[in-house]
Amino acid sequence: MDPVHDHVTTLLTDKFDVPSDGIQPGVTLTELGLDSLAVTELLVTLQEHYGTGAPDDAVTGEATPEDVVALLHELLGETEQPVGQRGEE
Repeated sequence: MDPVHDHVTTLLTDKFDVPSDGIQPGVTLTELGLDSLAVTELLVTLQEHYGTGAPDDAVTGEATPEDVVALLHELLGETEQPVGQRGEE
């Protein structure tokens, strides 16, 4: 599994009280119950954890958790690879 995805999911459930079963593909941060302040707090928390920088408006309530993960991979200079291509057969 992707550790960045796992961290974002854990952060959403632990810090923002999002039910884990609510984190589904295509569901926006707003639909998960995050207001604009919470979205900003999520981005800042992730920036501090990963030591990255991103514009303040890099993530909005219309973003999905997958969008957040993709942004983090981009900021970290990583590309996500399908499971079979990471040597995890």
